[in-house]
Amino acid sequence: MITDVPGVLVGQYERIGGGWATGTTVVLTPAGATGAVDQRGGAPGTRETNLLEPENLVRRVNAICLSGGSAYGLAAADGVMRWLGERDYGFQIGAQPHEVVPIVPAAVIFDLPRSEWGNRPDASFGYAACEAATGESVAQGCVGAGAGATVGSLKGGVGTASEEVAEYTVGGLAVVNASGEAVSAETGLPFAADHEVAGEFGVRWPGRPGDVAAAATKLNTTIGVVAVDADLSKAECRRLAVAAQDGLARAVRPAHTMFDGDTVFALATGERELPAGEAQRVVALDALCSAAARVFARSIVHGVLSAESVAGVPAYRDVWPEAFPA
Repeated sequence: MITDVPGVLVGQYERIGGGWATGTTVVLTPAGATGAVDQRGGAPGTRETNLLEPENLVRRVNAICLSGGSAYGLAAADGVMRWLGERDYGFQIGAQPHEVVPIVPAAVIFDLPRSEWGNRPDASFGYAACEAATGESVAQGCVGAGAGATVGSLKGGVGTASEEVAEYTVGGLAVVNASGEAVSAETGLPFAADHEVAGEFGVRWPGRPGDVAAAATKLNTTIGVVAVDADLSKAECRRLAVAAQDGLARAVRPAHTMFDGDTVFALATGERELPAGEAQRVVALDALCSAAARVFARSIVHGVLSAESVAGVPAYRDVWPEAFPA
């Protein structure tokens, strides 16, 4: 899980039922982490992403806000800022401890058809997600920003994964809501199944044709975060986000379409230095980038496997129940 990276917390809040199927997921690094972003596809919904360009002033961010609600859902970041500001976390602009501006980049998915019109995340969702934040186990599936997510013709959701690379930990969290598919309808095999750790979900991959119906509405955009406990520059951190997009492309087909606003943030908490020599540093960074692609692909698979049917959208476990142990 992404919380395997020391210093990374995750909080989630969602509403499902009564005309609601949407929510917000917040990845918190209250004391700050080097941030970067890579955005692809033709329909992004983002906030404070220009700030993360390597040439711009602010290096450290306090949280990443991922939300449903399309552009309306960007308001959830206001609640995240309020929660952080109440605790004096942010970019210091004055002499007093409370004189800070929390740095909270955000991205949203398009899930509006899953809820009644007008039911979408606002600042209260972001604040509630922060209140629920923990460095322990992260709920997956139809939670937080994944409550109303779909991936092609199946229910999407939140997924997370991590792996160790030498002395470093690389973690990922994805909100899977793509216009493309993540699973072969002919075999029931996730496209990134080869990235899955044996036995992690206890699934037995099916081998029969599926009966997945075509999605009536193209819902779009996979968003997420990769994190590492290494000390990276903003430019190096962006390479991590770029690599994670490769993981998305392995897991979703097609990816980065005109209907998607695929956005991946990267966070580097700085707990461990990279090797001092230039050549050794590049080799270490390359290993971290390769891991970022793998953990983001696995996070997408986990989001699909963990999802349950919401608002009439079938989940993987509904179409291929034989994949799961009785």
